Amino acid sequence: MAICFELVGNFGENVEGARAAALADPSPAPVQAGRHRIPVHRTVMNRTPSYIEVSVIPVAVGWGVSLDGTLPRFRLSAAELSEVGIGLYRLLERFNGYLVAKVGWDPESSVDPSELKSDWADELADGTIDGLVLKDALHDELRLGDNYVEFQPGYLWIPYRGEKPSTLTVE
Repeated sequence: MAICFELVGNFGENVEGARAAALADPSPAPVQAGRHRIPVHRTVMNRTPSYIEVSVIPVAVGWGVSLDGTLPRFRLSAAELSEVGIGLYRLLERFNGYLVAKVGWDPESSVDPSELKSDWADELADGTIDGLVLKDALHDELRLGDNYVEFQPGYLWIPYRGEKPSTLTVE
C-alpha cells in the first residue's frame, strides 16, 4: 500500500479547470526542503465516481509510490516536510476551478464534499482541518464560520500549520 504526501484537488465536473491544472508547469520546482531540492512528478488527473481529481506528488517523499519506481526516499523532518507542503500550496495558488483542495498524507478523503459533510462536519465547523481550501460557494453551502480566511480570490481556507513529528518523519 502506498502512502503519499501530495496536493489533491477536487475539480467536480470542471474538465477544463482540471486539464489546465494537470498541464500547468510545476515551476518553481524543485521544492526546497532544508538541504534537499525535491522535484515533483507530472500532475496526475483522475476521474473518481463523483468528480475529477488532480494530484501533485513530490518525488521520493512517500512510501511505495509507483511513480517513484526504485528511487531512494528523501528522509525528511517535520519541518522539511512542511516546506514541501508550503511549496505545494504555492503551486495550488496557480490553479482555478477546483472545489476543495488539501496537502498532506493521503488527503483524498478530505476533498470529497459528501465525506466532508458526513464524516468531518465537526472538524469543518471548528476549523481543525488545517490546510483545507474551499471554494467560496462550497464554504457558504456548508454554512461554515468566519474562522476561514482568504487563500486566494474565490477560495477560503484554514491556514496550513505544517507537519508534526511522527513515524512518517525523521527527527
